[in-house]
Amino acid sequence: MRTRLRAGRTLMVTAAAATVLVAVAGCAPGSSPVATAPSGDVSTDAPTGDITIKIQDETGFPVTSDLSDEFTKQYPNVKFDIVRDSFQNLLANTPRLLASADAPDLIRQSTLGTTVKDGLLTNLDPYFDAYGWDKFSAGQLAGGRITDDGVRGEGSLYQFGIGFSVTGIYMNKTIASQVGITEAPATLDELESDLKKAKDAGVLPIQTGMQDGVGTFVLQALINQYGDKQDLIDWMYNKPGATIETDAALKGSTKFQDWAKAGYLPTDVNAINYTTMVSNFTSGQGLFMWDGNWDAKNVETGLGAGNAEFFLMPPAEAGSKHVAMGAGNTFTIPAKSKNADATAFFLNWIVTNDKARQIVVDVTGSSPGGDPTQALPTVEKGSLVEQALNNSATVATDDGFVDFMANSTAGIYQGSLQPNEQLLLTDKMTPEDFLKATQEFYEKDLAAK
Repeated sequence: MRTRLRAGRTLMVTAAAATVLVAVAGCAPGSSPVATAPSGDVSTDAPTGDITIKIQDETGFPVTSDLSDEFTKQYPNVKFDIVRDSFQNLLANTPRLLASADAPDLIRQSTLGTTVKDGLLTNLDPYFDAYGWDKFSAGQLAGGRITDDGVRGEGSLYQFGIGFSVTGIYMNKTIASQVGITEAPATLDELESDLKKAKDAGVLPIQTGMQDGVGTFVLQALINQYGDKQDLIDWMYNKPGATIETDAALKGSTKFQDWAKAGYLPTDVNAINYTTMVSNFTSGQGLFMWDGNWDAKNVETGLGAGNAEFFLMPPAEAGSKHVAMGAGNTFTIPAKSKNADATAFFLNWIVTNDKARQIVVDVTGSSPGGDPTQALPTVEKGSLVEQALNNSATVATDDGFVDFMANSTAGIYQGSLQPNEQLLLTDKMTPEDFLKATQEFYEKDLAAK
């Protein structure tokens, strides 16, 4: 039974731990992380005295400003100094920033790389124990853990998420109605049927781009629907012997290329970046857009209330459990932070304070995370943000969250996925060769660490 389109639909929302934009992460098997724990006992007391918490954040992630403003209202003795840079620059400069004598207290860090092994990060295990973060869903913090052998998903905790994402598909309901689509697709076959309807009606079926690799959302959403998700998780978390050269990945890569050949993607897909993709879609160009909950407000503002729907990638077979990419907008506390206790207090406040949790939802559209028994913030009935929270709850119930492919190693996003997907979509590389090249880069990147 397909979910009928209707504005103002009321959704039952439950708490979910489930993130933004393509992120990159990884660490080499065989490395030996240095457990840089705070010296002495950690304090969970509210900060005292006049202090300034320095935050190094990513451009386009304004929630830290809203959160810091509210925190200062509640704790006037604490001020914040927030510096922002592009994702690419931040990725390249993080090791230098962490090693600096003037290191920030909190840094947006999507990739661990060798920063744990090099002793540049604070081990958050003492705070995990002190604040009782064991109440959180284990999956919420799994991506921020790493073992002594460099395997992610286990071991000590080094990253903490501010807002947790779920990815899915945005649908322009006005265009859907024009081409005869009245329901969100419930299976991949129904989705493909809708793509063909749009194409036959002269409408762009999929708005996406590959200039900066955002089209990877589409590719992984396809791979997620085939085979056992654990195979992909093991690969992304650098489990020894894991490979991307699986039947599921081959089916997904082949389908992605087939959609490009069928004209379901923009003809200039390799010239479209993330910002342009969202701008194009919100201006009415495209039936579907693969993206995350963080753009729920942007889409609703652009297309108008009630004119869009946000649904999960449909499974290959009707009734199957949902699998979707999701992760936290991860931050770390540098080992050289001068205010580690205060910064950890701030992080804990974000997931426990009602006003802070409301800010996370209002600004990012993401689940606030934290203790799943804590009530979710209020959202407008029928809004895309409510739909996003509902989707997050559905995936959590189905145990279907997986990390992002681009998080598998520190360099794989820009060094392999982005350029080779461009070749895949222009039929200059076969799906088999694409996966082979991806695996070869993955192994070299891990070996180099």
